[in-house]
Amino acid sequence: MPWYDTPLTRRLGIRLPIVQAPMAGGGSTPRMAAAVSAAGGLGSVAGAMLQPDALRAAIGEVRALTDAPFAVNLFAPLPPPATARVAEWARLTGVAPPSAPPSPARFEDQLDVVVAERVPVFSFTFGIPAPEILARFKADGTYVMGTATTVEEGRLLAAAGVDAIVAQGAEAGAHRGTFAAPFERAMVGIMALVPALVDALARAVPGVPVIASGGIMDGRGIVAAAALGAVAVAMGTAFLVCEEAGVPEAYKAAIMRAAEDRTTLTRAFSGRPARGIVNAFLEAAEASGAIAPFPQQNALTRPMRNAAAKAGDTERLSLWAGQGLRLARRMKAAELVRVLVKEIEESRRALSR
Repeated sequence: MPWYDTPLTRRLGIRLPIVQAPMAGGGSTPRMAAAVSAAGGLGSVAGAMLQPDALRAAIGEVRALTDAPFAVNLFAPLPPPATARVAEWARLTGVAPPSAPPSPARFEDQLDVVVAERVPVFSFTFGIPAPEILARFKADGTYVMGTATTVEEGRLLAAAGVDAIVAQGAEAGAHRGTFAAPFERAMVGIMALVPALVDALARAVPGVPVIASGGIMDGRGIVAAAALGAVAVAMGTAFLVCEEAGVPEAYKAAIMRAAEDRTTLTRAFSGRPARGIVNAFLEAAEASGAIAPFPQQNALTRPMRNAAAKAGDTERLSLWAGQGLRLARRMKAAELVRVLVKEIEESRRALSR
């Protein structure tokens, strides 16, 4: 059986078990998603920060560029944060908390768009949507993927009826998908998480495939993930420096000059733990303790981050990136997919000698 023939590729009708991870806030673009899907992988629209009209437009743009399957990702609803901590943030910094809900869009409104557009794949993170929501997608034949950072979270997702589980290792960049354990105890590396989750699901809910995510940057990582039992990989940082990525050029340059020991887990920019490159604001915010909960902190820092993006100021920009960033390559997304295929085949030949 060819290496690219997996339960995921067969079910979705894609050629390659390579998923472009959704990167909310501008990293993912419709052009990137379309390029990856057209190249044989599964591109993703990061819809979590988009208003409904913008989300609908993004889906339409992908469809105008390719007929291949693609995914749309949203953040699962979270319980209301503790407003007392927002007041503490204001007291420590002298900045008034936002008077309106900081969330860029209501999940329910985003969901209506995704359902109405009948997208091929719906993925989510930060929790599990209500059973009736998942049932709507199942009724439409939409493939559903959820994110787990522990085996227990994987079991909960499988019991909820998802079609596949993205195992997010501690190496992964950006926000942690943790929802059933303290963040600090859910920092499980991909080498430990993937085989443990594969085995647990085989016993509890056979047939639910696992997609490995976190620190995978080249063909060697994809072959290793397959050896651990993953049917596909999800790659974010690898695509973040591609031509189609929507982040500032200064952000891409920061990734290219950083090393694995320059990333850390922080709440500084959004209030929720996320892995990014250490910079001046991150260090100052962590030292002060003046960090509001998610999504308030995200709203409070948004004006600063927007200004930093325009100015190319990487000391005040959220530089989300995973631990594999030293292996990043600058090229177009479709070219990266072709290079990955070549590397996979070379790695497989080397292992067979």
